[in-house]
Amino acid sequence: MLQSVSSCSCVRLIQNHKSTWYFVCLVLSYILYLILGAVVFSSVELPYEAALRQDLMTTKKQFLRDNECITEESLERFLKEALDASNYGVSILNNTATNWNWDFTSALFFASTVLSTTGYGHTAPLSKGGKAFCIIYSAFGIPFTLLFFTAVVQRIMIYSTRKPILYIHTHWGLSEPLVAIVHSCVLASLAISCFFLIPAAIFSSLEDNWNYLESFYFCFISLSTIGLGDYVPGEADNQRFREFYKLAITLYLILGLIVMLVVLETFCELQQLKKLRKMFYLKKEKTRDCLAILEHDHLSFTSYVLNKEQKHAPAASRWRQSLLHVKSATIHVYSHE
Repeated sequence: MLQSVSSCSCVRLIQNHKSTWYFVCLVLSYILYLILGAVVFSSVELPYEAALRQDLMTTKKQFLRDNECITEESLERFLKEALDASNYGVSILNNTATNWNWDFTSALFFASTVLSTTGYGHTAPLSKGGKAFCIIYSAFGIPFTLLFFTAVVQRIMIYSTRKPILYIHTHWGLSEPLVAIVHSCVLASLAISCFFLIPAAIFSSLEDNWNYLESFYFCFISLSTIGLGDYVPGEADNQRFREFYKLAITLYLILGLIVMLVVLETFCELQQLKKLRKMFYLKKEKTRDCLAILEHDHLSFTSYVLNKEQKHAPAASRWRQSLLHVKSATIHVYSHE
């Protein structure tokens, strides 16, 4: 008997707090997903890092043996300065001396990556004034960019998603949820083809050291705003029409981000995903104070109307209206309790 009562109480507790339990499961699943990613990345990349470290140490020792007049300390200082300059996008190699990181097109490309929060990290402001301006520029520019993207996506959604779905639903008589799912899949396929598959083929042909996988990797890392910076187009020493190429990449990033937001917003409007999101949300409930204010305003208006009518009504009618007034007041009191 006690076991049945306790089990019923546990079931009732779970049912009354479904969203909380769903949220706890969501948090635990996310933590497990992070751990899974760490395990896979560590197991896959650690051997490559160890091999690269070993090759670098072997090359360094061989260089010191071949050049006995150079001490290890002087070599370390030289390498440190070269690596620090490389982190700011300045290379010491002769074949990259013609590539400037802060001409107009490169600066425009940098500004687009900052405002879109892609941030490749291949170039960074060198001066104190540039760093200070980058902080101010980003503080105002990132919210401005979000506002710009939101306004553009809202207008595109009307013609790319809502009107086509409504047209097919009303003229063809198909189920609106089914039309929305098919439309979302078609839109996602077009976006993947136009902004991932085709650009990856173009990048692999324009960049000498990129294969198709690396080009597709760059497109995904860029349009997902991850921006690792290990692959940046237009940085090769023999890049033709570099200024025009940088400008085209800037336009590609802006248009690609807008399209990705349109696709994500289209999927977010699916009824199935809305139900899934609601599983983890707390229910919005009207407060008792708001209900009391509404009932009080309604009662005051009713009382005002009754008082106006009582001045011109006969005695019997006044008696009935008084009863209605008492009944309304009684309902108001019970609602507060």
